[in-house]
Amino acid sequence: MADIRPIRAIRPVRDIRPNRSTRTLRVGTSVAVMAAVVLAVLLVPPLVQLDEQAVDLARKLQSPSWAHPFGTDDVGRDLLLRCVYGLRVSLLVGVVAALAATLIGTAVGAVAGAFGGWTDRVLMRLVDTFSSVPHLLLGIFVVAMFRPGVWPVVVSVALTHWLSTARIVRSEILSLRSRPYVDAAISGGASRRRVAVRHLLPGVLPQAALAAVLMVPHAMWHESALSFLGLGLPAHQASLGNLVQSARGSLLAGDWWPTLFPGLLLIVPTLAIAGLAGAWRDRLAPRRRSELML
Repeated sequence: MADIRPIRAIRPVRDIRPNRSTRTLRVGTSVAVMAAVVLAVLLVPPLVQLDEQAVDLARKLQSPSWAHPFGTDDVGRDLLLRCVYGLRVSLLVGVVAALAATLIGTAVGAVAGAFGGWTDRVLMRLVDTFSSVPHLLLGIFVVAMFRPGVWPVVVSVALTHWLSTARIVRSEILSLRSRPYVDAAISGGASRRRVAVRHLLPGVLPQAALAAVLMVPHAMWHESALSFLGLGLPAHQASLGNLVQSARGSLLAGDWWPTLFPGLLLIVPTLAIAGLAGAWRDRLAPRRRSELML
């Protein structure tokens, strides 16, 4: 007779999501970092009575000290002040470009999802066409048509980063179209335009806002890459990409601080924004976190 053994109960898989205390610590750290970044951008230039463009070859490449916490660069300029001005420019480019890209992506995704049919097919093929070209290559093509400056970089980032938002908004609208209240509005004689404005767009605004927040650090890195290649902001204007680019020779000579501090000011706000956006994403749609990743 076959040996019949009782089947052991299958243990449930442990939830790998961070617990509440870990999420609270992550959010608190992210808020503290972003508050420090905003205060530094607003308060350091008035408090530090130095000219960020003042050249003093007698104090070039001084290591960090009380007088110059971030040291000085290769022509004697205070690196702390240069980094703060560079962070200000990078944040401005990131926020404005993210908002512009979100508006474009939301408009395209909303029209495609609300109207469907050939409109949806044409717009999604347009999205696929733009997606087939690398963002950086397309951004270089856009900025090459203008003089170096802040606004060409903003236009470049906005025109190359709306694609993911368009896909997110379209998929969310397609999900909302199957809801009973939308069917009731259509049965009541509401036009497609009214249904889209009154019922569909309000439902996708949280996802669009989250996409904009997640796009800010991406836009900052895109601006830094263009400036590092010499195609973004003018070389004399402080930006994090320009600071890293100008510090290459100093790094080869063994002077680490001109490269370290601008790099940290790129990485730390990126991690802080990602932490805040992750908490918002978990609260907004805990079962569909991966859907909103850019």
